[in-house]
Amino acid sequence: MRSTCLLIALLFLTGSCAGRIPEPISYPYSQQHKMQASHHWEVLAADLANRINNQLIITDNIDKAVFVKETCGDEAESCGPNETSSFNEAFRDLLITHLVDFDIPTKNQREEDTLEILYKVQVVRHNTARKRSLQPGILTGLSAAIVVLRNVPADLIVLAAGTAADVANTSLVSNGHFEVLITTSIVKKQQYLFRASDIYYINDKDFWHYQNQMPQTKTIKLSSGRKSEPDDVKKPLVQASILEPAPLQPLPSEITDN
Repeated sequence: MRSTCLLIALLFLTGSCAGRIPEPISYPYSQQHKMQASHHWEVLAADLANRINNQLIITDNIDKAVFVKETCGDEAESCGPNETSSFNEAFRDLLITHLVDFDIPTKNQREEDTLEILYKVQVVRHNTARKRSLQPGILTGLSAAIVVLRNVPADLIVLAAGTAADVANTSLVSNGHFEVLITTSIVKKQQYLFRASDIYYINDKDFWHYQNQMPQTKTIKLSSGRKSEPDDVKKPLVQASILEPAPLQPLPSEITDN
């Protein structure tokens, strides 16, 4: 009887495991920069100018003139009037400044024999709340400090505990829900000579710095074909509304908090 029960239990466990899907696992601990100031834009522009300069040397194009072209989603087309974002315009100026600092011939207009430097910005929103753990070694270090200080006077223990809390807090950075992907390319005769993609966290409330503007519509006058009425009874013209990006929907966690 006992062996029968064990066999039934074994079959039950085997059957329950057979239908499982692969267990999801996270990636190993890694780091990603977060853009929070215009200075961070300049750091990226300086780094890209350095990489572009090196690539021009490697490909024997150091004497070629370049033109920095801003794009809005499609590398084949430039941004239209009032379509560029705050980051788009500022980053172009910063990149041109650092290219000139490297003595790279930089044109203010595209010419037939110039190399095109293209860049575009993509805003990515994650709706789910993403979890982040402490940096490896933080908890180990804190626990070791507590053990070492177990025989120290109470005042020093309180001070050490405050310091430990500061260390833990500095290792935690709010992820937010937005990231930006910034892709930079050099194109020569429809062939890529250089391409780099950089990903950064950004603050949720700063996403509009990187969001390209929607094109504005023109004012349309509607007419029925009849003779116009006197000025005192003339109806106002109907104007087309300006297209604006749809407002972001609140996250479930934000609705709960309210």
